[in-house]
Amino acid sequence: MKFIDYSLYTEELSNLPSRPSLLLNTINQYSYCIAQKNRDFRRSLLESDALFADGVAIVIAMRLLTGQKIKKVAGADVHQYLIKNLNDRGGSCFYLGSSDETLQKIKLKMAAQYPGVRVGTYSPPFKAIFDSNDNRQMIEAVNQFQPDVLFIGMTAPKQEQWAYHHKNEIDAKIISTIGAAFDFYAGTIKRPGSTWQKFGLEWFARMLHEPKRLWKRYLFFGPIFIYLIIKEKIKLMLGKEDKLVMKSPIMMEEAVGI
Repeated sequence: MKFIDYSLYTEELSNLPSRPSLLLNTINQYSYCIAQKNRDFRRSLLESDALFADGVAIVIAMRLLTGQKIKKVAGADVHQYLIKNLNDRGGSCFYLGSSDETLQKIKLKMAAQYPGVRVGTYSPPFKAIFDSNDNRQMIEAVNQFQPDVLFIGMTAPKQEQWAYHHKNEIDAKIISTIGAAFDFYAGTIKRPGSTWQKFGLEWFARMLHEPKRLWKRYLFFGPIFIYLIIKEKIKLMLGKEDKLVMKSPIMMEEAVGI
């Protein structure tokens, strides 16, 4: 799967597609690498109504491969935009994921900061794979509340795959997978400040704060991502050269190093 096959959302958040239901996901270097071998996860990302570039590596890759300048949009940014919008119009949201303790902190903070938003929560079992009973209880909890926005925080690729497989059973206008944004908003994990974000080093600050959990995501999958993008760039360059010399088989062989 090539990077340029992913359709990244490049508009402002205020210009999200106007549809009866929306599935919003993010992609970073880690999820891109995992999706190379996980077909179900890859499908979940490809079927997004809006897929955001959550990481400076994705932004750079987009510029390198297509020449297009895009902005990084983290799950926390999507979350912040949506809850402000809900507060302005008196909407509702539901948080699916994390622990009861974290969800309670979210509810208290929402009540203080965004009193115009009706908030529901559900903490699913902490397990690698949900069974049919788990899924039924999660769907029932959401649908009984009927939120305008469903936020899912179960880490990738679990959250994206769950959202994709159950989106047609969910009674919500927007389903948004936001991962660590649950902890960022609750305050259980501090999101790196604006200076780190400005210089594209939010990933580094997060790794310093949670080295045991995140070192592999950045130090192992980072080089793999770079390799995949450079490989794709070379193929694109050779493809362009092939088109230029298509009438000359000898020159074509020289161009691709045969």
